[in-house]
Amino acid sequence: MGSMGSTPSGRPAGARDRDDEGRARNARPRDGLGRPLPYGADGVPRQPEGVVRAPQETVAEAQRLLDEGRPFHAHEVFEDAWKSGPGEERELWRGLAQLAVGLTHAARGNATGGARLLRRGAGAVEAWASESGRPRPYGIGLAPVVAWARELARDVERGGGPVDAGARAPRLRS
Repeated sequence: MGSMGSTPSGRPAGARDRDDEGRARNARPRDGLGRPLPYGADGVPRQPEGVVRAPQETVAEAQRLLDEGRPFHAHEVFEDAWKSGPGEERELWRGLAQLAVGLTHAARGNATGGARLLRRGAGAVEAWASESGRPRPYGIGLAPVVAWARELARDVERGGGPVDAGARAPRLRS
């Protein structure tokens, strides 16, 4: 294809979804649940990647995004903490990211994937709390978050279609 026009996907011809180092990056706009939209569509602002935040800032930003019904974006905040935080906290942040992705799938109507990720994340968070002896790191009530995830997993498996991500968001600091 030449440099004029667009590809069959609607992406401008010649445009590459790559960063300055050549790594693949999907620049397509996305909706509030992280689903790709057609090129040129209005999407929601993406979370910047690789942001190093203090743990309290991570929790506050993730809660704000969860409350707004944007669990996909909250997962990216948790992922930043998982990748940049101390090694002894990696499993905590990874488990919280899995919970946010589980809520994302449940909101998209993927009951099987949503329930699976909610349970996996709940297990990871519960194991981390047990191993670390820290049931409330940074004010996060881990036991209530685990209970929320397991209840939501049961609910999405019972059917009824996609859940309202904002209405079903967990309260991290209970």
